[in-house]
Amino acid sequence: MNEIGTLYIVATPIGNLEDITLRALRILKEVDYILCEDTRTTQILLNKYGIKNKTMSYHAHSTDGKESAIINLLKGGKNLALVSDAGTPCISDPGVMLVSNVRKEFGNDAKVSPVPGPSALISALSASGISSAEFTFFGFIPHKKGRVKLFKEIVESDKVSVFYESTHRIMKTLESLDSYSPKCIVMIAREITKQFEEFVQGTPSELLKYFKDNIVKQKGEFVVIVSLL
Repeated sequence: MNEIGTLYIVATPIGNLEDITLRALRILKEVDYILCEDTRTTQILLNKYGIKNKTMSYHAHSTDGKESAIINLLKGGKNLALVSDAGTPCISDPGVMLVSNVRKEFGNDAKVSPVPGPSALISALSASGISSAEFTFFGFIPHKKGRVKLFKEIVESDKVSVFYESTHRIMKTLESLDSYSPKCIVMIAREITKQFEEFVQGTPSELLKYFKDNIVKQKGEFVVIVSLL
């Protein structure tokens, strides 16, 4: 019987392609397959570092058959690396389902090994200047169902709240925060590690004005940090 293969959870850059560890590069070169949220996105990183390894897609819409195939590869002793489009896999990311199923399949014999690196959540907090000894991470705010309930929870919390938001809903999110807690302090980290990286802080109404006056800055990927202190 083959020894069970290892599933490596490999963090990749959230923007700047230089933000990858030496160990991550070694693992990506050595594994039998790289499981990608989007193979085209990952290929940009692999090309930069001359990594010619085999890739397979694994994402939110992958079938049970794909998961079974991946588990069979591990049973056959193959080593795999799981990456997301950016940052640390399995944090607000469908990769968590694969890891869960691997652990169910193999129990305590499962070999799942993290290869730490970039995370938009931690990067934003580290540069925010907001005390984060205790915080609640909400991932992506729901589009519709549960949205109001979640905002009420955020503005009633005695902890710092952090969540991700998209370019299409950042203004609506600021409007909601202004409605529920107009005096709260909001830090927005936009395009972290990229060319147009920016951190802006203020009350919801102040940030609404800022982004209305600078429409081009409504574009990008956002980490939102809310503090009531």
